[in-house]
Amino acid sequence: MRDQLETKLSRFEQLERSMLDPVVLASAHQLAAVAREHGSLARVIRIFRIFLKTEQQISEHIEISRGPDHDLRAMAEAELPQLQQQREHAWEQLLELCSDDEDVDRARCIMELRAGTGGDEAALFARDLYEMYRRYCTEQGWEVEVLDASPTELGGFKDLVLGIAGEGVYRKLQFESGGHRVQRVPDTETKGRIHTSAATVAVLPEPEDVEVSIAADDYRKDLFCASGPGGQHVNKTASAVRLTHLETGLVVQCQDEKSQHKNFAKALRVLKTRIYELRRRIEHEKRADERRTLVGSGDRSQRIRTYNFPQNRLTDHRINESFTLDQILAGRLALVIEAIEQHARQQRKTEMERGAVGQRST
Repeated sequence: MRDQLETKLSRFEQLERSMLDPVVLASAHQLAAVAREHGSLARVIRIFRIFLKTEQQISEHIEISRGPDHDLRAMAEAELPQLQQQREHAWEQLLELCSDDEDVDRARCIMELRAGTGGDEAALFARDLYEMYRRYCTEQGWEVEVLDASPTELGGFKDLVLGIAGEGVYRKLQFESGGHRVQRVPDTETKGRIHTSAATVAVLPEPEDVEVSIAADDYRKDLFCASGPGGQHVNKTASAVRLTHLETGLVVQCQDEKSQHKNFAKALRVLKTRIYELRRRIEHEKRADERRTLVGSGDRSQRIRTYNFPQNRLTDHRINESFTLDQILAGRLALVIEAIEQHARQQRKTEMERGAVGQRST
């Protein structure tokens, strides 16, 4: 961890110099990117500098305490415990700051809901998840925008892509990624049997425009007629947009709006987010040993939660805790999120402390 902090400090100082560079100042795009990275590092660097200064003071006091002057020795020995306590406090703060994902403070994210195994019941469950998240977001004062939707005849969703904006959005929703399983008696079930269905949720931090630049030559744009349940055309014009990123093969489409331009703008947002997530995932894989936690990887295929309707119980398998299901579906998702956040924070802190053994100066 100490090496990571030294690297961050070096990068921060480099960014400080860049912000005074006339070439950077002349480019609004480049300056915005530099300023954003500088701002993201500022807090941890401030604490690390305090830590380094305190470490230096401790070394000086230890040296004085071994010197010949009795009065100076007594003064140094008296002040040393307080300095050591300050250093430990700064280290605790650094552990907390460095255990966070670098994207946690994002104020925008993309949430993708997809029906899994279970046919129509899975699509209805995807709709229920959407309603749960919508209620929670409303409670938090966040904005929710439907970017794309593939509804079914029974009122469910095969796929649903949401744009969510507000303070603390990604920090709160990041652990919702994964497989969600539901156990209940479907409305279409005549014999009262309990069915098990599934849906997946993916929460991706949405980058700023300056972070992911896409030129028109980087993707193929296809237009088609938007369609609804049963193949009925929502409109007769080619307003739906499909974008294919040529380098990565990523494909996104939006047909929620009647305007081709609005669908294109939404599709471009989703494409940029997925490109950013791909780059982010590649970078995270390079540091997998440092980033792995016991709360799970967030992989979409991983089952993270079971919604048991007959028993009115929601169980999160990462923390082995259960909650009252109807309360959670009504929007009180904060009960689950706060428990997961606390668990994740403690596990990351434990892992980073293990990695930090022997790296601190005594």
